[in-house]
Amino acid sequence: MEPYDYSQPTPQKSSDKKNYFIAALVVMAGLIGVLGFLYFQERGERESLSSRTVEQQRELLKANTKLDSISTQLDAKIAEIRMLGGNIDELMQMKNQLEEDKQALVNATANDVKKYEEKIRHYNEVLASKDKEIVRLREENGVLTTKNQELSASNEGLKTELSTAKQSYSDSISNLKTSNQELADKVTMAAALKAQNVMVYAINSRGKEREKIRADKIDQIRIAFGLNDNPLTEQNGKDIFVRVLDPAGAIISDMATGSGTFDYQHKEMIYTIKKQITYQGNGQMVDIIYKRGTPFKKGKHLIELYSEGFKIGEGTFEVRGGLF
Repeated sequence: MEPYDYSQPTPQKSSDKKNYFIAALVVMAGLIGVLGFLYFQERGERESLSSRTVEQQRELLKANTKLDSISTQLDAKIAEIRMLGGNIDELMQMKNQLEEDKQALVNATANDVKKYEEKIRHYNEVLASKDKEIVRLREENGVLTTKNQELSASNEGLKTELSTAKQSYSDSISNLKTSNQELADKVTMAAALKAQNVMVYAINSRGKEREKIRADKIDQIRIAFGLNDNPLTEQNGKDIFVRVLDPAGAIISDMATGSGTFDYQHKEMIYTIKKQITYQGNGQMVDIIYKRGTPFKKGKHLIELYSEGFKIGEGTFEVRGGLF
């Protein structure tokens, strides 16, 4: 009788290994499904959180601007009521509370911003009520001034003081207008577009592009740049004006190829070409093609980009050799 070979697997053991392998595949497939679900769920939550953060930033900026405006109006009313002899205790308490609210707004959440809208409404109601009190105090002080003028000429000092107070009030109103305009300008400036990585490529008559530009090989140029992601910038249609300056500093323009004029810092400027885009706030790339009727001159050219009253970027390219 030959000895039994124990190294050979029995049919029962081979079947068990197959069943274990199938079970392992089922478990791995389940794990992959769960991990995939968790990944897309987390990604959705991150995108939702990012959107809420952008909206919260805008609401915080609006609330802060309103509080600054109320603070300026409050200072003006305190100055006049004090001058007219009225009680300013309530306004001083309001001023202290307003400063605390401005400090707390720095760390406010989306829900807190809604509460601030209610506070802002209350502050405006108090300011409106003080306007009536100021009118009454002015009338009372007007009567007293008239009587004092009839009694004695010594009230010249009082008139001078009143005139000074009126001037202070006028200055406060003027400062309020200036402050509001400065705040509006800051918001507008913060929302301005920014162009980055401005590049220029030469395109020959066969449509091929090159970074090295020769005057006798240029049919048109392609200006390419990216727009940074700015949550304060409205996502809508925007005109981008391009100015191309030759080596002598002269603006390259031709009405037949799309040139014109635009306003920049209260003066009219000539642009070489413009393009309208829809700002998407996602770091989008912009391409602008310009075809000139005459060859470019040899030397270094400057590209300037403008939009919505701001200069948003610039770049250069150099034309070598060729006809000019």
